[in-house]
Amino acid sequence: MNRIYIAGCGGMLGDAFYNTFKKDFELKCTDIDLNEDWLSYCDIRNFAAYHEDVINFNPDFLFHLGAFTDLEFCENHVDETYVTNTLSVENAVQIANELDIPILYISTAGIFDGKQETYDDWDTPNPLGHYARSKYMGEVYVEKHAKKYFVCRAGWMMGGGPAKDKKFIGKLIKQLNSGAKVFHIVNDKFGTPTFTYDFAATVKELIKTNYYGVYNSVCQGLTNRVEVAKELLEILGKTNEVRIEEVESSFFKTSYFAPRPDSERLLNKKLSLRGLDKMGDWKKALKTYVDIYFLRD
Repeated sequence: MNRIYIAGCGGMLGDAFYNTFKKDFELKCTDIDLNEDWLSYCDIRNFAAYHEDVINFNPDFLFHLGAFTDLEFCENHVDETYVTNTLSVENAVQIANELDIPILYISTAGIFDGKQETYDDWDTPNPLGHYARSKYMGEVYVEKHAKKYFVCRAGWMMGGGPAKDKKFIGKLIKQLNSGAKVFHIVNDKFGTPTFTYDFAATVKELIKTNYYGVYNSVCQGLTNRVEVAKELLEILGKTNEVRIEEVESSFFKTSYFAPRPDSERLLNKKLSLRGLDKMGDWKKALKTYVDIYFLRD
């Protein structure tokens, strides 16, 4: 049984990776937030500690998931952001190269400037803020220095359930649970959702190959924030209870001041051409996610 070391596994994506890979691989899952009994402690920013922990486990793959993903936090804590989102990636590359194993690095649709309607795997990134730049610099380092690597770019992430979903879907459901009757939703942001379990399933197929490189890995279907919010209300049977009021991004300029691209719509061109795309339609993925995590009896 192959062994996978998954660093930064305590978040919404780590939850999906653990459950997707645990039956077929021997896993060591680490984080600084020990919110599951299957996690052990490791700080990826500490090269010596990270190196020792991975070397002792002697994995066949190193998955590097850890990062700060709160854009406003990143704008306010610039040095900490680059240490966590960029330098820790350099740590991982050095360790993977020493073991001569592939590294998986998670990147983001946010590395593009949003001026195009869509972006395929070969379009040139142009990050706008410190979160995006720190993630892109990690991607660049992997491409330049890793012997064997998979870089998978996610879009608007959906997953993790109530405890771990701090993204769009999680925030909307939290508002519902607080009794909200109106959703203020921006109408000028466009993207492609990414269900964490579909993402993990795609990675599982990808690592069976030697097709190293960069891959856009998002659900099928181009959408926007308003359409996603409407679909969520439809799934939850709340369309007659909650009104959506469309606003421009400037409506949230105090709370969400970090620069964000207008379009984060990715196309899985390379995955599709290689026949490795396991990403489903975003509406079906959203329904599956909500059914599993939010409509349980």
